[in-house]
Amino acid sequence: MSTARTRRGRPGGARRRASSRPVRAAARASGGSRPGRRSTRSSARAAAGRRGPRVTGRAVLLGALVLLLALTLAGPLRQYVAGRQELAELAAEHDALTARAEQLQTQLDRQADPAYIAQRARERLTYVLPGDRLVVVGDAGDPGDTADAPAATTRQDEPVPWYEGLLGSVAAADADPAAAGD
Repeated sequence: MSTARTRRGRPGGARRRASSRPVRAAARASGGSRPGRRSTRSSARAAAGRRGPRVTGRAVLLGALVLLLALTLAGPLRQYVAGRQELAELAAEHDALTARAEQLQTQLDRQADPAYIAQRARERLTYVLPGDRLVVVGDAGDPGDTADAPAATTRQDEPVPWYEGLLGSVAAADADPAAAGD
């Protein structure tokens, strides 16, 4: 036999031999390459193809913190917006009440004026100062019309409602005391 060693396939796969040379710590951390061995493009492609999980623990923790922050700020933010809206409504109501107060103050100032009071008394109560002439214009009709009221025309054959008949009989009984005694 020969003294040269031959490689034989073993059932567990190829077994690595431990190198007798000392290996630096930086070389061990460099992706498992042996000292003196060249890195090829295929090993770079394999490293790029082996990606870790897309969602890491840090990403989940960061997402949970952002969600917690959003939920924490949602209540106060909603109250802030509602407060601003209520403040705007109250400002509009204040403006309306200020305008109404100005109108009422103007009306009070007018009513404190004696000339305005005299004018309103003449219009509403038909007051006339001494020496003035009062002219009352009524319903204008034909010049041939008389001022007499038209005569009441009621038909005798027209039926009378029951309550008017009852009131008429009570009035007739009160008018004739002799008829009530019989």
